[in-house]
Amino acid sequence: MTPDSSKVSSIGAVLTNQDDRLWLEFWLAQRTDFHQSLVNPLLCRFWPSLESTRSSRVFVPLCGKSLDMLWLSQQGHEVIGVELSPVAVEGFFRENGLHPVQRQVGQFTLWNDGNLSILCGDYFALTAEDIGHFDTVYDRASLTALPENIRGRYVEQLSRLVPNTAKILLLTIEDAAEDATVAQANGIDAEITSLFTSKFDIDLAYVESVFELDPESPQLPAKRAEYKVYRICVR
Repeated sequence: MTPDSSKVSSIGAVLTNQDDRLWLEFWLAQRTDFHQSLVNPLLCRFWPSLESTRSSRVFVPLCGKSLDMLWLSQQGHEVIGVELSPVAVEGFFRENGLHPVQRQVGQFTLWNDGNLSILCGDYFALTAEDIGHFDTVYDRASLTALPENIRGRYVEQLSRLVPNTAKILLLTIEDAAEDATVAQANGIDAEITSLFTSKFDIDLAYVESVFELDPESPQLPAKRAEYKVYRICVR
């Protein structure tokens, strides 16, 4: 699973000091073409399949200023995200006409308005005590945005935080190899299997193939990307 350049640009990881600076600089410079200006339609389509109750609490890792959080809150859920950039956090609340209260929670600054909260700080420093109990995880392309050498640590951290009864809705963008068969492209990605199978059960719910041009090299032929929806639960 490789990053999709049209969606995540050259996003850095949020792990080392250098990578922290890169991520923060993206937001400060407004180099955020990876931010989606609409609610993800796959979220709207497949969220009901998780059968989450309206009162359930949803965790959104590496949330940026995603409008998906607003949609989830409108379904009656309490939503808590985690995001490194205070620019992104402030932008989420301001652009949606919200008026958050801030307070310190461990190493994080918690921004809260009603049933919407974001912990501003490093995902990899997050503890179960910081976030509290949650019932569902919504992950839109966090793995896609992270470099390959960080993804294993991302999933390890998630496994430490997620309760045994929680469900995960994972959306990924996967570049299909030129020599991949239809069966390979439409199956569970090998990296997803490697990352999750030791502790989780994986259900591939949906695959959509899209041919996309590289915005930085539009003269090149379009490449096929696979948009996939996974439903994951703790084994």
